[in-house]
Amino acid sequence: MPKRIFTSFAIEDINLRTMLIGQARNERSSFEFVDMSVKEPWDEKWKTNCRIRIKGCDGVIGIITSNTPKADGQLWELKCAYEENIPVLLIYGNDSRPSLPAPISGKRVNIWTWDNIKDFLDRL
Repeated sequence: MPKRIFTSFAIEDINLRTMLIGQARNERSSFEFVDMSVKEPWDEKWKTNCRIRIKGCDGVIGIITSNTPKADGQLWELKCAYEENIPVLLIYGNDSRPSLPAPISGKRVNIWTWDNIKDFLDRL
């Protein structure tokens, strides 16, 4: 069974998520991506469903950009992943290096390279 990877991103960065999926397809990777992206305000039902999805994944990849500090949904997803002890890889989505708010302050953010992503996936 392929590994399931939850992607966490600010909705403004959906194009970066699309690029990540395309990169994985080009590398013929044996995993599938899952997310809970919404364009409307999220509520408790969204949180409950999102937590279930995150818990059902082998890992989380968080795409970090200047949009992340104000992306409440993305920050909640990452907080949830840490609470559920799901392995998390944070990668910079572009050249922006924003101040990292809780729950990711003090966490390592990697450069977006296939080698970094593959190393993370191989450890799962």
